Amino acid sequence: MKISIIIPVYNEQDSIKSLIEQLIVLQQDIQGKIIEIIFIDDGSNDDTNQIINTEQHNQPNMKIISLARNFGQTAAISAGIDNADGDILIVMDADLQNDPSDIPSLLEKLEDGYDVVSGWRKNRNDKYFSRILPSKIANWIISKISGVHLHDYGCTLKAYRKEILEGVKLYGEMHRFIPIYVAWQGGRVTEITVKHHHRKFGKSKYGISRTVSVIADLIFLKFMEKQFAHPIHLFGGFALLNFSFSILSFLFMIYFKYWGGKSFIQTPLPQLVILFVMIGILSMFMGFLAEILMRTYYESQNKVSYTIRK
Repeated sequence: MKISIIIPVYNEQDSIKSLIEQLIVLQQDIQGKIIEIIFIDDGSNDDTNQIINTEQHNQPNMKIISLARNFGQTAAISAGIDNADGDILIVMDADLQNDPSDIPSLLEKLEDGYDVVSGWRKNRNDKYFSRILPSKIANWIISKISGVHLHDYGCTLKAYRKEILEGVKLYGEMHRFIPIYVAWQGGRVTEITVKHHHRKFGKSKYGISRTVSVIADLIFLKFMEKQFAHPIHLFGGFALLNFSFSILSFLFMIYFKYWGGKSFIQTPLPQLVILFVMIGILSMFMGFLAEILMRTYYESQNKVSYTIRK
């Protein structure tokens, strides 16, 4: 196995040198399997970039990708994946809370035939109410919605087979959902317990508000997984539902006119009939447009709607 270690960094000048020293020790322990260590500087405005460039002179397999500005962790990880040459990709944080000594365990688990091995910070060293509790709630919701049960989606420390990530495009906070995408494509996903250290330097870039963004991204991902190939099923079903409400409203309107003692203008039912018909027609046309877009997407790029294991 040829291994690429991908590390997004943003204002980590206090921790980066210590991390590099740990990675040098790791390279000796796993006997040269690491072909490259890629740091993605996500627009740092401290001395992070300068420190990495200084350390680079003694480490020929160390790279640094400097992004034009701060694009966020998902974009940084995506840049690392796109520029990695290894067969196995290890992604980890640069704040020293992830421990490089866990990487051999991740690799050992990959050799059992898994496509993704995710870290689980079982004994997490963070504040309970602001970090651990929201994370537990989010992980439970994500597992329920996705059907892929992991204890710790937020742990950056993960190992991937590179071929399983071909065609994966990451947006928003999607990097944490890669195991879900892989599982939905028929890949094998598991997790192992990893160490988690107290934060020594700086402060976390994440807060409780990030949970809302993560759930929103998951809902979008679930919609894409279920409805991407045939959006007309969703929009057409909604249209038929509105047509049904329109017919029901029309029947009530007729009933009240002839047997209920109320004229058409004494109830809102005529307006409801028109409203439901209009919504139904619009939904059908939206379904047609979405279906045309999806067919254009597949046919213009010669994409297929299946994945072959062997």
